[in-house]
Amino acid sequence: MRILLINPNISQSVSDLIDTEAKRSASPDTQIQTVTAPFGVAYIETRFEAMIGAYAAAQLAGEHAGQYDAVVVAAFGDPGLQGLKEVLPCPVVGLTQAALASACLLGNKISIVAISKRIKAWYAETVDSYGLSDRLVSIRSLEEPLPNIGSVQQDKAASLMAAANLCVSEDGADVIILAGAPLAGLARSLTGQLPVPVVDGVSSAVRHAESLVRLNAGQTRVGSFAPPPLKPNAGLPQSIAKLLANGHQRI
Repeated sequence: MRILLINPNISQSVSDLIDTEAKRSASPDTQIQTVTAPFGVAYIETRFEAMIGAYAAAQLAGEHAGQYDAVVVAAFGDPGLQGLKEVLPCPVVGLTQAALASACLLGNKISIVAISKRIKAWYAETVDSYGLSDRLVSIRSLEEPLPNIGSVQQDKAASLMAAANLCVSEDGADVIILAGAPLAGLARSLTGQLPVPVVDGVSSAVRHAESLVRLNAGQTRVGSFAPPPLKPNAGLPQSIAKLLANGHQRI
């Protein structure tokens, strides 16, 4: 099995964290490749940045189309995920979608720990889009600026732990999601240090992607996730134009 993880931001240090955690989580016979956006921002916090990330994810997905059994959009907030489901012939999983699915199996009340205050509104909207707002009891975040996105786990370890503990003691969380690719692998290192289960988006996404490939449930040909209808287009990168054509053919 081959899984492609797409980092929709430009931080190679974050891609390295994603790749390491993905390979730790994958089955022995699963091959992992992580690719980084060629344009965009260092890390995504806002709706507009997510729009840029979605376009970068589409371009990378088109460049690698047909080479993988599953694709993971490796950014919390899942930029571009719903659109890629329309055009790719394989399972496509996002970090938020996968982490929420895991959390729902572990508890009823879910809290999210995020890396910045600005990011909270977009995350809340993403959770609502999956119909799980009634399960979300809080989103807590770091309040301090991030000097280095690749080392946020080390630089802000105490603050992240404090936020997670407040999710339990004050918000009543049954399970905590550590949100965002910059926190990939942190849940593994916190095992046993918090009184409730802790979920990582990257490991959840890889495991759910493997399950969906093995489930082999079939492809969508009608309905809201059917391929976009063929129509004239212009000015698109070749990789994205290919996705439109290939998505229609489901090849």
